[in-house]
Amino acid sequence: MGTEWGVDDAAEEVQTGPMIQATTIITTGTAGRGLTDITATIAEWLHETGIEEGLLTLLCRHTSASLLIQENAAREVRSDLVGWLDRIAPEGPHYAHDDEGPDDMPAHLKAMLTGVNLSIPVIGGRMALGTWQGIYLAEHRRAAHRREIALHLMGT
Repeated sequence: MGTEWGVDDAAEEVQTGPMIQATTIITTGTAGRGLTDITATIAEWLHETGIEEGLLTLLCRHTSASLLIQENAAREVRSDLVGWLDRIAPEGPHYAHDDEGPDDMPAHLKAMLTGVNLSIPVIGGRMALGTWQGIYLAEHRRAAHRREIALHLMGT
């Protein structure tokens, strides 16, 4: 016997047509270590593409910052996440790579743990995020930086 997967009876068949692609690179400033909400910027670009159904891929073009989908209502979640990452990858003299300062190697470790890319389904012209989800650029360095995120959307 096969496994029965829960199927949403309300699922709609998507009309397929010619595949369209759109790309851009967004730049955002950070205030230093912490999470910057970039959901609205991405949603605005998505709307401008006119693509209704597809897959959005995001790539942070840095090795000391990352991308997260996280809680967008309670600010404490974001500060708790930053605190946890600081405890799991603390600054200190125990790293061989310290050319750019004591926060650089821990930033690389945090980016490795959290990831630099995301894939998000697009349904009805909107990202299929949950009610309390937002897209965040996680800055793992102490100083403010300008960060680039590449966006690629394929769909119809």
